Amino acid sequence: MRNELMAVAVGALVAFTGVARAQGAPAAPAAKKADAGKPAATQGKTEATWWGHAAFVVRTPGGAVIAIDPWLSNPKAPKDVPQPEALDAILVTHGHFDHVGETKELAQKTGAKVFGSFELVNLLGLPEAQGVGANPGGTFKVKDATIHLVEAVHSSSYQTDPKQAPQYAGAPMGYVVEIEKGPTLYHAGDTGAFDSMSLIATQFKPTVAMLPIGGHFTMGPAEAAQAARMLKVQTVVPMHYGTFPLLQGTPEELRGALKKVRGSAKVVDLVPGKATAL
Repeated sequence: MRNELMAVAVGALVAFTGVARAQGAPAAPAAKKADAGKPAATQGKTEATWWGHAAFVVRTPGGAVIAIDPWLSNPKAPKDVPQPEALDAILVTHGHFDHVGETKELAQKTGAKVFGSFELVNLLGLPEAQGVGANPGGTFKVKDATIHLVEAVHSSSYQTDPKQAPQYAGAPMGYVVEIEKGPTLYHAGDTGAFDSMSLIATQFKPTVAMLPIGGHFTMGPAEAAQAARMLKVQTVVPMHYGTFPLLQGTPEELRGALKKVRGSAKVVDLVPGKATAL
């Protein structure tokens, strides 16, 4: 499956004349840079900026800046928006290249802690102070955000050299981010729908779900509609669609699927590069 994804990705990247940035050798973390005076979030709101594919940067009222699956050079990424200069945490759902993205470079530049599966964090070769390897069930605090690691249904491998076989990168995961005086976000990572989403709803009560809808490697719109019902969320932010030709699901199809299952969630399809209050 990964070989097929890599082939499709290479074709897509050539078509968009984008070139993924290579992951460099680990280096000591740099000191965090000032955030150019930008407020934590507009008028105390939680803001999310979609960078295309499954990549987001979330900014909380308490000043936490969290990147999720930061493939910031993907074909749908904004070309006129600078990458974040300050990050507190980077959450990586699994080891595939289109989710690890620029994790190492961003960690080296900002000094952010990197959260992921125990195996993946070890493979990334981060300084010990920055790598936080864990598994579903783990919970961590980052300023006003409480981060919970939850399960996902997918595969996970990590590869630094295309001439070498990929390495097992632990179990795939999703993240629930509980924000004080803000929403509770659920980033599902790459996954199909699964029954334990009902447990996530009961335990964490997410209000916003970032769900893949492209299909083929993840759930498509019909499954995502069922997932939204199980999660009982108010808002669905679709992701992982349109990046490659194989990822054919669309937000409009998700809206139609939600109507069929009488789902009440609102679909909010974000514009890459535009900070949006949640």
